[in-house]
Amino acid sequence: MMDLSKYVKGGVLKIIVKTGARRTEILSFDDSKKALRVSVKAQPIDGKANIEIIKFFSKKLKKKVEIKSGKTSKGKFLKIS
Repeated sequence: MMDLSKYVKGGVLKIIVKTGARRTEILSFDDSKKALRVSVKAQPIDGKANIEIIKFFSKKLKKKVEIKSGKTSKGKFLKIS
């Protein structure tokens, strides 16, 4: 299992999302963008992909997660508290 805490900087986690995947998972760390690449099973319709991202990272980090910015884009900043 990947230690996600090392990617959280100042309570914020930067991710790049690919929707419509076979399963929700962390793919890799993009060094050039300093962000985790994540695939999400849900489609970006009615916020379903965002909900899945929040549930996925809340479960992984065992903390409260919310989308700080990027609700409608592939690049997102998650607030971890």
